[in-house]
Amino acid sequence: MGKESVYILLEQKLFTELRTLYSLNWGKSNVIRIRIRMRDLVEPDHIRYAVDTTMERYPYFCVELKKAEEYYFAQNDRPVVITNSLSGVDLNTAESNYHFISFSWKDNWIIMDISHALTDGTGAYEVIRTFLYYYVSSRYGVKLAEEGIRLADDDISIEEWEDPVLKAQNLPIPQRTEMSKALNVVSAAGLEDDKMPTVYSIAISEDEFMRFNIQNDGSPATMVSLFLSRTIAKLFPDREDVIRIAMTVNQRKALKAPLAHQTLVGGVMLEYKEKMRNWSLDRQATAYRGMVFAQTMDEAVLAGVASQKGIDQMILSKQDDQERMAVAQMIEGMAEKILTATVSYVGKANYKDAEKYIRDFRTWTSATGNYILIEIAAVNGKFSLDFIQPFRSPLYVNAFLKELEENGITYDLQDVVKLDMPDIKLPWR
Repeated sequence: MGKESVYILLEQKLFTELRTLYSLNWGKSNVIRIRIRMRDLVEPDHIRYAVDTTMERYPYFCVELKKAEEYYFAQNDRPVVITNSLSGVDLNTAESNYHFISFSWKDNWIIMDISHALTDGTGAYEVIRTFLYYYVSSRYGVKLAEEGIRLADDDISIEEWEDPVLKAQNLPIPQRTEMSKALNVVSAAGLEDDKMPTVYSIAISEDEFMRFNIQNDGSPATMVSLFLSRTIAKLFPDREDVIRIAMTVNQRKALKAPLAHQTLVGGVMLEYKEKMRNWSLDRQATAYRGMVFAQTMDEAVLAGVASQKGIDQMILSKQDDQERMAVAQMIEGMAEKILTATVSYVGKANYKDAEKYIRDFRTWTSATGNYILIEIAAVNGKFSLDFIQPFRSPLYVNAFLKELEENGITYDLQDVVKLDMPDIKLPWR
């Protein structure tokens, strides 16, 4: 099905978007911010060309929020905004032309901000892959390989546009499980008065870390989750609350929807059990890999989809914005009680020929309520770990870096900055 068919369809009621939009609270904007430091200074004419051409390929991201009987996304033909700044603009405002996506740049930095209600890291990476193709081609006058890159003259399949969760039928019934309270990194360290969300950006050689994983039966996300678990356990050896890391899972495979653009993220729960603490690292890694394997079988992932779909349906059943917001925030609060931290890894970025023009790559999302988030990216021969926390204290990151050092992993702490994220303006906030 070609691009014209998608344009005709592009008046979209909200479903999977509801949970993210209505849970915007506690200063949490639910924006994905991709920060790319290029090899050379940014040329604004080329970035304008690249953004405009890229957005032709993603009509389902060129939307604005409207309301009839219900909220829906309508086609937004205004230009996607580009600002000369590192802070960008708030989304769904006049400054962003009422888009839920914007770009900005400063010196050799290029930044994309996109609402997590529109997509997840997988979808954001597709946009960046297209953008870099056009920007690098134009800026440097080079011909880049096109394979695996979505381009403006493509036909756009309906499978990219449709919501696979809304369509999903005969999902497995999720099992009701009560999870014990998890160790809270804020209260455990007495950091209630430290209110400065901060990002510590760490770089590790991709080759070195992959060799380490192979030697110790690990993978990038499971090993980072294990290092973080070990870090917290060593800081608080006498705490009885469980250390539980949520590792994100892409639900597209289980849904048989590889092209879908929506936020399709589930989670694997990795518990650092008391009996594991005296095990060798490779045995611990094997245990974590086993937990991942069991929880990423299609049946388990689809049970998670069913649970999320039930939440979306519950929100949609409420009659007004305040009731919907109360449901979404209740779910958010429950999740916060059972998590110590989250680790997110989309997979190797594979920005193809454009990677050699990239110096550094960062993935930011909004500061979590009371737990740590590590965003992992693999670009141009480096793993970038953005250690995002709702406080300034270096207690956890210093202990995490010590854990890397004790395991012979060379790292570079590249930046320590206040988490600066745009907001999303919504009618009910």
